[in-house]
Amino acid sequence: MANKNDDFLKKLLATFKVEADEHLKAISAGLLELEKMPAGERQAEIIEQVFREAHSLKGAARAVNLTEIESVCHALESVFAALKNGQLTDSQSLFDLLQEAIDAVGALLSTEGTAASGPAIAAALTRRLNDALKGMATARGEPVSKTRKPPVTTTAPPPVPSSVEPEAASGIRLPPQPSGLSETIRVSTAKLGAVMRQAEELLSTKLAANQRTADLREIRITLTAMKKQRAAIQPILRTVERSLKKGGKGNGGGTGQQELARLLEYIEAENLLVKSLEGRITAMRKSAEHDYRALAGTVDGQLQGVRQMLMLPFTVLFEIFPRFVRELARDQGKEIELAIQGSEIEIDRRILEEMKDPLIHILRNCIDHGIEKPALRRKKHKAPIGTINVAIAQKDGGKVEIIVADDGAGIDVEKVLASAHRLGLASAKNADKLGEREALALIFQSGVSTSPIITDISGRGLGLAIVREKIERLGGTIEIESHPDAGTTFRMLVPLTLAVFRGVLVRVGGQLFVIPLRNVECVVRVAEKDMRTVENRETILFGGQAVSLARLGDVLELPGNNSANEADGSIQAAILGLGLARIAFQVDAVLGEQEVLVKTLGRQLARVRNVAGACVLGTG
Repeated sequence: MANKNDDFLKKLLATFKVEADEHLKAISAGLLELEKMPAGERQAEIIEQVFREAHSLKGAARAVNLTEIESVCHALESVFAALKNGQLTDSQSLFDLLQEAIDAVGALLSTEGTAASGPAIAAALTRRLNDALKGMATARGEPVSKTRKPPVTTTAPPPVPSSVEPEAASGIRLPPQPSGLSETIRVSTAKLGAVMRQAEELLSTKLAANQRTADLREIRITLTAMKKQRAAIQPILRTVERSLKKGGKGNGGGTGQQELARLLEYIEAENLLVKSLEGRITAMRKSAEHDYRALAGTVDGQLQGVRQMLMLPFTVLFEIFPRFVRELARDQGKEIELAIQGSEIEIDRRILEEMKDPLIHILRNCIDHGIEKPALRRKKHKAPIGTINVAIAQKDGGKVEIIVADDGAGIDVEKVLASAHRLGLASAKNADKLGEREALALIFQSGVSTSPIITDISGRGLGLAIVREKIERLGGTIEIESHPDAGTTFRMLVPLTLAVFRGVLVRVGGQLFVIPLRNVECVVRVAEKDMRTVENRETILFGGQAVSLARLGDVLELPGNNSANEADGSIQAAILGLGLARIAFQVDAVLGEQEVLVKTLGRQLARVRNVAGACVLGTG
């Protein structure tokens, strides 16, 4: 019985932690907005909102017997109530204390925080909040503030029952339910992942069904061709028959005429059989096409539905950034405003998780290297408060564009080249040939930094290298643009989802391969006379630039690979691009575009180079 109770308590605590995290994020976001906002009706609304969040969190903590969190939330409630009633004036120190309390409650949520140190942390925080309440409160009869409007009187709601959850980040939207039921339910990401894998398996069935309809279509075409050939033979045989009749009189030609007549009868009977078979195959083909359309619609609908379950808005990630920017800017002695647009756009949860670190690295760079301190900005006739703009937009081809731009000092290209030169990444001779974009792209190389000192925030030249590596691993690209004293812009393009894998199907050395479509810029046929050798490398001309040509069979280490030229002296190649880099791979044949389900090769074949996995085509 004890084990059952322990398991039940663990489940309750797990549910509470998810709920509590949402409440804490809502309170922290409300405090940040309150800190920046002038007095007014909206201010009273935000105070009411954070008051309710603290109240709900206190009730939820009481339900799972976490008395330390309950006591801190009770003290927070008192502060918010005093702010709401105008008995307490907000200040920078008060906001700092409240944010510190939010951090402490987050620590108490962890296993370590709920251990022996939990009661001490809770008691110290409660005491500090109460001291702030006593030290900063005004007399009850005094005016609230010259700028503050009278508070709106409302009643705090009762604690939210654990059975009625607020909308979760991983919640599944359901139609409105009767009897006041919640419109969302909590589903573990592991379960969603399992459903996604099962839905993806149906893709193979869909491809096989499509292949069966194609096979039937080919059989029907073959039968039609055979029927035409036999129809063409019959008039010839009739002519031969008539000739035999004329020339066979009196010289024993009757036997030949009889054999020919039997042959004609056989052909007519076979034609009837072919016609019947053709009709049946036509009916089967139509039925198979109908079944394929129905199956394809179901599979595509199910895949899309599961993908939507795995989609989350950027808001889930960006809600931590305002406070992150605020704290880091204050440590640097800078004033920075963060503006976010398009955070309602949804993207695959797995991509969202992977984008967290790259965005944090970029924001750190903007704060530490980009935006100047207020005194320096005034000297440059710029506003003392710097700005970082984050904009998200959905693009064609299942891509999402993320732009992070600051209005700081920009990147010194000369310093980038000097750092790259010290690392041996760019010689003085090559540096003169590099354009501004190519020179700026060196900032993504490991070890390249424009900072003369190493701090605990940046300076080692690793941050942007990690950013590029992570984004390219997701199948995305990143570009940088910078202007002196006008700021720097990072432009990232990432896929909307990881569930779909489309590629270009090619044949090399008698085997089939799929090249990821996201990296293929185009496929071309190049005449042998248009191939050039540059610096001992074969190249082809693409977009006015020489692009290195490599044989894909050599890269994949296929035995006896030739990739011979075609009869007309031309070759087929797929041109791949990643950022500013381009390369062309020569193949034997380009067979078309294909959607496939890729599976990893397993640990036994983990050392196989340049192959991401295996897939099964509709042909088997």
